[in-house]
Amino acid sequence: QCRLIGLWRNEQDSLMEISALRDNGDFQGKYLTQVTLSGGCAHISPLKGIQQQPGEGGWPTFAFTVRWDKFSNATTAFAGQCFVDSGGKETLTTMWLLREAVGSLKEDWKATR
Repeated sequence: QCRLIGLWRNEQDSLMEISALRDNGDFQGKYLTQVTLSGGCAHISPLKGIQQQPGEGGWPTFAFTVRWDKFSNATTAFAGQCFVDSGGKETLTTMWLLREAVGSLKEDWKATR
């Protein structure tokens, strides 16, 4: 069984720590990104999410958001699934969508990556 609680590192050396997972699937933690829009120093940002109920079978799917409010006016939403290989190694796969604030509706086209 895959457990989201713990420390995770991605290919960019960003770190995510999920510190609390409730029985209903809600979780929270923090994210330390090594990739920033401004090219500045990385900061720890809060994350909140939810995972598929563990009793529903299969490897859990999950989604979470990260609020980059300490250094950027942007929010990122991640959705993914946890897998366990035959050796017991857990891997999270995700897709993300980043929304950056823009000054007008005319600039909306460039706000989402």
